[in-house]
Amino acid sequence: MESGKFKTLRFVTSLVAVVCVATSLHAGLNNIGGQAVGGVLINPEGIVRNATLEEQRELANVARALHQDPQGDLTQATEMRMISLVGIQKQLKDCHDSGKPIPSDLVYMAGLTRIEYVFVDPDRNDIVLAGPAEPWTLREDGSVVGTVSGKSTMRLADLIVALRTVETARTESISCSIEPTAEGRNNLRQMLRRVQLRPGQNPSIFEAQLKEAFGPQLIQLTGVPKDCRYARILVAADYDMKRVALALTPSKVKGLPSYLEMSQNTRHSATQNPRWWMACNYDTLTKSEDEMAWKLSGQGVKTLTEQDVVAADGTVEGSGSSDPVATQWANAMTDHYAELAKQIPVFGDLQNIMDMTVVATLITQERLDSKADIDLSLLQQQTDVVALTSYVVPKAVDPQCSFIRGRAGWVVTASGGVEINAFEVVEQQAVDTAVAQSRQTALAAAGSQWWWNKK
Repeated sequence: MESGKFKTLRFVTSLVAVVCVATSLHAGLNNIGGQAVGGVLINPEGIVRNATLEEQRELANVARALHQDPQGDLTQATEMRMISLVGIQKQLKDCHDSGKPIPSDLVYMAGLTRIEYVFVDPDRNDIVLAGPAEPWTLREDGSVVGTVSGKSTMRLADLIVALRTVETARTESISCSIEPTAEGRNNLRQMLRRVQLRPGQNPSIFEAQLKEAFGPQLIQLTGVPKDCRYARILVAADYDMKRVALALTPSKVKGLPSYLEMSQNTRHSATQNPRWWMACNYDTLTKSEDEMAWKLSGQGVKTLTEQDVVAADGTVEGSGSSDPVATQWANAMTDHYAELAKQIPVFGDLQNIMDMTVVATLITQERLDSKADIDLSLLQQQTDVVALTSYVVPKAVDPQCSFIRGRAGWVVTASGGVEINAFEVVEQQAVDTAVAQSRQTALAAAGSQWWWNKK
């Protein structure tokens, strides 16, 4: 490739931008989930493509028709709302037995935006989740967020998946990655050796050839069912992370430019490319002395990076080292994650499913259901009472090319993804006597409803 004064060609992966919205459930049997919106469709073969403007409008109309706004006391925000898992199970069974749709307050978990506490209540034979909550609203892009903070609203469908996959995750980690094939990397490298740009020539003339050479990128999902909403959040978060990093989507957050902006005056190696992935980011889990109350704290998500070394045959191995600029960008994304999650709600969705996965793992590891003397099988196991929506499995995406002006450089193919290791989070525990007081206050306010607020 020509150097210096000419445009630097950066090659990036186009992933699946899937945003899901919750629907009311048909007779309580068919689904807790929603339609895919946000500009991307997945065809029956699992190949991702952008939706046309007309398709986007149709999907948005479907979402609006199914969406239900909060009613009554749920229209008020609170710093701490309690959710009864036994109460949720009863509500689900009642809807199933009566043939009624599952109401939106259950679908959206009474407006929770984070889970901060888990309380065991042996007197009422219950486990209670608690955290901030607020009214929810449907954005134009199909995301459901709180009307006060703009944070993503939690979904019952995701909690059910988290509870049902703890044992699977014990042996097969929860992860998502979207990777070029070794053949594609090799084909691309060979073609780039033949590319010669004349002064002033726009490298976009080679875009079609580069796409054909690089070929589709493959989506790899582990630890959760590949056809559920939870999996789509993993894929969408991976997608948007790379698009923000590679200047295909603006972050709209001050202090978080793209990686390409930060690295445009540096030279890139032909055999090394940055890899970014998002992982759990929690403080030590605190608990009461009797282990009946637990508190989660910390942001929940961090971004990490490592340099990939690309071999001559196109295969990739981690180098164990990181590029300083890629590290700087990863740290900036971590530092500004809360702001980014409000601009691009799928990052808030990812934060929520990490909370849920840590909670589900905590319940299983510490046998909290046994301590409460309850049966959570309706939530933890596949039953005919709660059947989650099955979506087309995303399998592959087509690449895109992006062009920026800068110093001479090499092609950038960003890899990475998402990894959720909740077992590692649950292993870090410490006693805090204040957590017991929070439990006492929360349970004292319990009533006959499946949710209630702190008094």
